[in-house]
Amino acid sequence: MDILDKKIVMTACIIGAVTIAIGAFGAHGLKQLVKAQSLATFETGVRYQMYHVLALLVIGFAKPIDMKTKKWVFVLLLLGMLLFSGSIYILALKDVFSFSVSFLGPITPIGGLLFMAGWLRLGFGIWKSKNS
Repeated sequence: MDILDKKIVMTACIIGAVTIAIGAFGAHGLKQLVKAQSLATFETGVRYQMYHVLALLVIGFAKPIDMKTKKWVFVLLLLGMLLFSGSIYILALKDVFSFSVSFLGPITPIGGLLFMAGWLRLGFGIWKSKNS
């Protein structure tokens, strides 16, 4: 396993553990703080984050995927997690904050676009791969 693969897998492991902690906080700590709709929104962020953690694990262990593709997908999915899930977490907690977080509304779809770009880049890299 080369250094990039280790970096991807270790990052996925750390973010996976953090995702479980965030999910537990959402399931147990938020029920008294936010409305049911906000809790469902929060859970969407957790779910998408974990999907992409699992994708990173697969990519880190996948030998046939070239390094250039792995680098692009790694960056795009990480940014997608940060912008998509991160903005959803904060927006779901808007009732808890004493200030407006509505400026984050447009950030969520940008994160979604980064997720899509990551998946499309993965597909493109596999399509162009000389290993197939």
